[in-house]
Amino acid sequence: MAAAGGGAVKDVKSKAELEATVAQGAPVVLHFWASWCEASKHMDQVFSHLSIDFPLARFLRVEAEEQPEISEAYSVSAVPYFVLFKDGKAVDKLEGADPSSLANKVAKVAGSISTGEPAAPASLGMAAGPTVLETVKELAKENGASPRPIQLPSGVGNELKTRLQQLVNSHPIMLFMKGSPESPKCGFSQKVVDILKKEKVKFGSFDILTDNEVREGLKKFANWPTFPQLFCKGELLGGCDIAIAMHESGELREIFRDHGVDVFDSNEGKLTEPDGGNGGIVEASGLSTALSDRLRSLINSSPVMLFMKGRPDEPRCGFSRKVVDILRQEKVKFESFDILTDDEVRQGLKVYSNWSSYPQLYIKGELIGGSDIVLEMQKSGELNKLLAEKGISFGETLEDRLKRLIDSSAVMLFMKGTPDAPRCGFSSKVVNALKEEGLEFGSFDILTDEEVRQGLKTLSNWPTFPQLYYKGELIGGCDIVLELHNNGELKVTLSE
Repeated sequence: MAAAGGGAVKDVKSKAELEATVAQGAPVVLHFWASWCEASKHMDQVFSHLSIDFPLARFLRVEAEEQPEISEAYSVSAVPYFVLFKDGKAVDKLEGADPSSLANKVAKVAGSISTGEPAAPASLGMAAGPTVLETVKELAKENGASPRPIQLPSGVGNELKTRLQQLVNSHPIMLFMKGSPESPKCGFSQKVVDILKKEKVKFGSFDILTDNEVREGLKKFANWPTFPQLFCKGELLGGCDIAIAMHESGELREIFRDHGVDVFDSNEGKLTEPDGGNGGIVEASGLSTALSDRLRSLINSSPVMLFMKGRPDEPRCGFSRKVVDILRQEKVKFESFDILTDDEVRQGLKVYSNWSSYPQLYIKGELIGGSDIVLEMQKSGELNKLLAEKGISFGETLEDRLKRLIDSSAVMLFMKGTPDAPRCGFSSKVVNALKEEGLEFGSFDILTDEEVRQGLKTLSNWPTFPQLYYKGELIGGCDIVLELHNNGELKVTLSE
């Protein structure tokens, strides 16, 4: 191999080859991928462009299932997966399709192209920039955008933590940038300012060039190494690339509305609150009788009903996830409706309930509110009290939940990933076998819920995934399913 990567990506053929390359001490970025995984293909484009941005680093690929010895050595359980090396040692890793995070991690490990220049993430304007942005957009379309939760690592002192928390929460929308909105000191800060102005929202800002303690502390506080950083109601949304992608997809405006952020009404020439009203059910003028009846039926289909983006086990936005987490913490049985699957319900319910955003939580047919209200009620104890007053049952155990999931479909597959985007080859093979048999089946992505993942191993006495069930009974894993499929017995077994 040449002394420098020079923009080339090389496929690794053996563990010995990898170890020899890493031992040379140069920065190495290793991509575990699979040909059947769409997310791997998206990230491979970013990976290739990053190799151009950082020619002094070596960019290597490993087809995870073709090189099990290497995959096992780095505990790879899903793809895409990245390991970063420096000075002969693994120093960082990344699981999943997150192009901006990958670009930032590579920049930290590989440094700048010219000696003496500060490291600049490739997501911020070099060769990989357009590809990072396009990949962010593509993944946002496929997976939905959601805020990145804030972590408080031990590297930030308590006094600084308190100060940073106060700054982050000082405005509903808070931008940490270089310069001021009137005089930005970098192009990426300028872009985010322009986006917020186009979204017609009020925002606060802090010039990180004026306070190095805040500048360095916020990187650890938010677990985000670059600026600008955009926060909404105390939650980190991301940097420039993510803000652009969310703005262009319309997701940014939805997040602002979901969090009750004031939006400028250009027709009236004034700032108004999102039309959440008082949350009460009003006369649904403009809605057909059939739609009103359907919405009423959905709202009353369960004592606790959540209208959300995605499903409880696969939320498609951070605010929906927050309400799901609260209901599970309170051990409340609830049903849900994915408003992304039915635009008539999505738009109609806004009028019917006089509440313009999602999620929306209903208890015994009455609208409680969105994520902020539910969170506040939980903190005050009001939610628990209300549920008790309404006679809502508590205390679903993990075993109850697992059995409910298993029984949610006659043929039920617990797998890594989803049928449309499996995250391991064994799951992919079982999905293909079921599809070839023309069988309808439900699925659950065990990578999204560690409690289910570990609990199911104990309940089924089966230590690995995927796991296929029929009418509540375990059929087996990949080997058993493929054997039944090859013998022509799978369809018969799942139809008895």
